[in-house]
Amino acid sequence: MDRRSVEAVVGRTEKLDSRLVETTGGRTKVRVYEGGSGSPLLFLPGISGLFPEDPFLAALAARHRVAAPLLPGYEDSEGAENLRTMQDVVLWAFDLLDAIGMERPLVLGHSMGGMIAAEMAALCPREVEKLVLVAPAGLWLDAHPIPDLFALMPFELPSLLFHDAALGARLLTSGLVPEEMRDASGKSASDLAALAQRFEDTRFLQAFLIQNARRLGMAGKLLFPIPDRGLSERLYRVRARTTLVWGASDRLIDFAYASAWQRLLPGARLIRVPDAGHMLPYEKPDALLEAIG
Repeated sequence: MDRRSVEAVVGRTEKLDSRLVETTGGRTKVRVYEGGSGSPLLFLPGISGLFPEDPFLAALAARHRVAAPLLPGYEDSEGAENLRTMQDVVLWAFDLLDAIGMERPLVLGHSMGGMIAAEMAALCPREVEKLVLVAPAGLWLDAHPIPDLFALMPFELPSLLFHDAALGARLLTSGLVPEEMRDASGKSASDLAALAQRFEDTRFLQAFLIQNARRLGMAGKLLFPIPDRGLSERLYRVRARTTLVWGASDRLIDFAYASAWQRLLPGARLIRVPDAGHMLPYEKPDALLEAIG
């Protein structure tokens, strides 16, 4: 969904601004998208980061004071070499909150961001007002292994991450489509055949792979070889009211993980969203906004 499509579904959206913020004692400098007013909300995205003019973020900003930071390796954020472990990343997140003057936010985490959000709530339970975890990583079930994103070809991602693979192809390549591959309206082709064609274009493929390498270099510290850093042993410390949200068609982190999270977070509310895959914030933003409240 683009911003106009999201507005048609959820109503008003709001434009965000961005700035570079120094964190980790000046050893990292990260891009933070900010906007809106109202109750504070920290959004931690998944491995894909944020999309250009991110439509879900714009919808959040119409309801909350939103901050969405990008880890080093994403866009022009710097300092990945100084974040080596999950503990480093969690402390970075709290440093960021201090730097932007945001206290006791609702922390909304998607996928890898959900893993970080849960670690934040476990490490400093009094600093997180509420927790919303959207198909979070962080646990491992041998009966339901999570596909290795680091071993997949780019063209395999849309059908894995999205219920609507054509939407996935469009979003995952946004900002990277060469000019001559756009139609007269300025929009890029959205079907999977067109995506395959793009990956045959050496300039597009080079841009995509460079961007992906930077992202995966950072994400790999948290997710490779498996996304389990002992979080299950720390979740007993979480005190924040917690909501779990899962797409019924999630092919990356199976719905079976929702039950595992509920066992470890007694009292957590679970919402299952039909016709949504792993990228639920972009396929069913209205359902997620309702879950956030």
